[in-house]
Amino acid sequence: MIDQELLREIQNLEKEIVERKQRLASLRKNVEPQLVCNYVFSSKTWGKVSLIELFEDKDELIIVHNMGRSCSYCTMWADGLNGLYHHIKRKAAFVVSTPDAVIEQENIAAERGWSFPMISTKETTFKEDMGFAKDNHSYPGVTVFSKDIEGNIYKHSSSPFGPGDDFCPVWPLFDLLPSGYDDYRPDKKINDRSQYQLTNNIALQVREYEKAIHFYHRIFGMKPIKSTESETHFSLNNTNIYIEDKEYKSGTLFLEFAVVDINKAIQELNNFDCNIIKKYNDKSYMIRDPFGLSFHLFEV
Repeated sequence: MIDQELLREIQNLEKEIVERKQRLASLRKNVEPQLVCNYVFSSKTWGKVSLIELFEDKDELIIVHNMGRSCSYCTMWADGLNGLYHHIKRKAAFVVSTPDAVIEQENIAAERGWSFPMISTKETTFKEDMGFAKDNHSYPGVTVFSKDIEGNIYKHSSSPFGPGDDFCPVWPLFDLLPSGYDDYRPDKKINDRSQYQLTNNIALQVREYEKAIHFYHRIFGMKPIKSTESETHFSLNNTNIYIEDKEYKSGTLFLEFAVVDINKAIQELNNFDCNIIKKYNDKSYMIRDPFGLSFHLFEV
């Protein structure tokens, strides 16, 4: 028999939590904004970029404080936020910060398929000043900012991230399970069948380069990110597509895989008669398999 009294208690508590969250949001809006300096960060998207530039065409900015590639929990939060990014950016600018170097951010973003912009706070005091780092240890969370017409930047509310919070849908969903979430530990691996993790980077070699750029932009709606005389970087549906001017090799498609142990991967691929086309460094190779597929392989 269903315990009606227990159900009523649950419903009342759920209502009270909603009301308290509304009260919390109201209190946060009443906190006096704090003027902050115009920090300068490093980023793959912008190169050197200042805090004010992160706003782009918005007046409000959300910056997530991610602990970096070593934290599987922060990776899970970022995975969830990535799925919502196209909604978030319509309301406010959104950036994920980590203490990792830019090249490490680029690698994990490709491995996970993240589309949001990232900044490196390395060699800055930003995380410490925002209250999300102390004694060389970072903490996860989020801080929001606004700017005025004179270019002044203000810090508003902040909130920490942690198991059971409101910023990752995994926790409230698991909370509904009889077993709860206490025994859950996130795993960064996406492909459980192999160590090879397909990234969101694709390269295509084309003929008639200028016409191809115009075609992919106008017909398929690919967003141009960066262009040179021989290569254009497009973005479409969380996928980075690199169009290369190769008149004599047109039609060749390159995929990309990330692995945790590249030496083991190279040995395995050699056993299947794969060939190394080019070695960029000890952790980055271009490979061609015996069936016609070419791909970039790198270690994360």
